[in-house]
Amino acid sequence: MNVAILNTNRLWAYLQLTRPANIITAWADVLAGIAVAGFAVLVNPVPVIWLLLATTGLYGGGVVFNDIFDAGLDAKERPERPIPSGRASLSGATVLGSVLLSIGVFAAAQVSVWSMAIAFCIAAAALLYDAYGKHHPFFGPLNMGICRGGNLLLGVSILPSMLGESWYLALIPITYIAAITAISRGEVHGGERSTGIIALVLMGAVITGLLGLSWLNKSYLIAVLPFVILLSGRVLLPFMQAVRQPNAENIRTAVRSGILSLIVLDATLSCSFAGLSYGIIVLILLPLSMTLARLFAVT
Repeated sequence: MNVAILNTNRLWAYLQLTRPANIITAWADVLAGIAVAGFAVLVNPVPVIWLLLATTGLYGGGVVFNDIFDAGLDAKERPERPIPSGRASLSGATVLGSVLLSIGVFAAAQVSVWSMAIAFCIAAAALLYDAYGKHHPFFGPLNMGICRGGNLLLGVSILPSMLGESWYLALIPITYIAAITAISRGEVHGGERSTGIIALVLMGAVITGLLGLSWLNKSYLIAVLPFVILLSGRVLLPFMQAVRQPNAENIRTAVRSGILSLIVLDATLSCSFAGLSYGIIVLILLPLSMTLARLFAVT
């Protein structure tokens, strides 16, 4: 019985390393990209499944390696994390992260050469961030944003011909994630108000950009507005609170809300290009991600 409990605890620890709630947000990125491409999901769902598996592996592997590279720091600042607590071994985590990243690239290769190339670039960018990027005040947020922007383009690559027309849309998640990554530097010890202001300005630029997209495609303008309002309420309020009082608790709340609200961002993009129904389908992922966030750490 004790051995069974121990093995269950270890499996749970390795599952924690993958941050399941965050993986759901990665699914939303890919689904938004598919909406941008205008792909008929119901006609041929197989490549959609491959891309969802790809982003699961890429995101899961990326965050596992994040904990691997942070193991020494976490031993001091977050000793309850799976690796420093001893519930997951460094070697076991390395194997898990490597397998997940490999699955991500392999699954993407089943869709197209372009999908495989984008997946490989995402994996490389994630490892670069984990090892070096996160420590740089400018390139760190940009590096993480590129990972998310690439994830959106991974969805678009379901129709490779659309990549040339839609590449610029990656700037939206790049800017959004750059804002979250910038403010997240104060998660443990608190941050600086100036950093919070920069993050808030970036968030404002994202929301303005989404409104601009919906204005260009006026047929979906009314449908997009509720999504934009929901996104604004979910991210701007906690970010403003973190600017007013940049303590660790407020910053963690802002980061958590920002990460989970990626689904709202993706739902907004989806609605802008594929209509209200598709946007609602993506938005349905939000309660699933929030439920998982009660069981697994988001940051």
